Amino acid sequence: MRVLFTSCPGYGHFHPLVPLARALQDAGHEVAFALAESYRQVVEHSGFRHFTAGIDLSTSMDSREVMKGMESLLQQVRGSADGHLRHVTDMFVDTLAARMVPDLLRIAGQWRPDVIVRDLMEFGACVAAEHLGIACAVIQVGAMRPEDFHGERMTEHLNALRASVGLGPDPHQEMFYRFLHLCFAPPSYLGSAPLAPTTHYLRTSLFDQSGDERLPEWAERLGQGGRPVVYASLGTVFNKMQGPLRAILEALRDEPVELVMTVGRDQDPAGFGPQPAHIHVERYIPQTLLLPRCDLALLHAGYNSTTSALSHGLPLVLLPILADQPLNASRCEELGVARVLDVLALTPEAIRGAVREVLSVPSYREAARRFQRESRESPGIERAVWLLEQLAAGKTPTPGMAAR
Repeated sequence: MRVLFTSCPGYGHFHPLVPLARALQDAGHEVAFALAESYRQVVEHSGFRHFTAGIDLSTSMDSREVMKGMESLLQQVRGSADGHLRHVTDMFVDTLAARMVPDLLRIAGQWRPDVIVRDLMEFGACVAAEHLGIACAVIQVGAMRPEDFHGERMTEHLNALRASVGLGPDPHQEMFYRFLHLCFAPPSYLGSAPLAPTTHYLRTSLFDQSGDERLPEWAERLGQGGRPVVYASLGTVFNKMQGPLRAILEALRDEPVELVMTVGRDQDPAGFGPQPAHIHVERYIPQTLLLPRCDLALLHAGYNSTTSALSHGLPLVLLPILADQPLNASRCEELGVARVLDVLALTPEAIRGAVREVLSVPSYREAARRFQRESRESPGIERAVWLLEQLAAGKTPTPGMAAR
């Protein structure tokens, strides 16, 4: 079986696909990724064939432009459902998917995959797969549910993209979840009802070692002095907004905790100035190696890092910024695993108070451990491999358990 994975250009979109891609390879199947050219090295380093596809955001603007654009967009869309959906349409349909569709038609026409697997926000694969008559599966990346995509403007723009390759309208967005929807998080994370009739809930499967980074030697001693260990990160995109990172450092500089803050491969830790011995600022440390040594995670509410921390039973302090992050944060707050702070009104005092509360109130950790147990009780990744094998063989929708 040949499986083509497609992803938006971002580690937060690529990383959640890798565990299943590796499981498919281990089962003897041929796997390739269609992704922006700047990800060729990381895709090939991870052991997969790479096809260049879509726009390359990392080469289209410098970091100052990225940060300025993020801050401006944040002011426009925060607290506005219409603004958020407009952002999703502009970025993920008109910018990313529009560039992916012709590339995917070319790649799939030559390589001829049996099935395509996309990350939730990569919409180009839906259109290309339907045009080519190939079954398309989706992996949940983020907390957006089917109803969160519904809007007249988004449907109109998706239908225009479909029309560009000769497909008719899809007023109910059936192409998104038609064949198979794989959610590597327990049902409670996105609500008890299935996201779609084809939804299958699976055990959280993690990947974040896309480079050669290892656990630093000093990290072996974390927690030995009796101080709780706090891990802080804004991920690999929003780390360019240095204001929240500096607020975290100021908030915890004099606190009786050990802080490990990663600022991204593209940031110089020295730029944050000298730090006391209990604060460690690094470019990047694989979370799967670090989180077992932590007591709390202070994050931007990205789906990958949030579910990774919860799968380790860690309570959270969340600073959602854009994309699906406000939805992830809201769900975590409802589950009782997190305190959520408004990044537009962020102060060191607010961060310090939230960290103190989450560390001292047992209910946060207890709720996180419930998530951890629920995830571990879900079927493993081998179930996802079997489901894709069935999809490739039958090319018909695969109902989830709740739909049977």
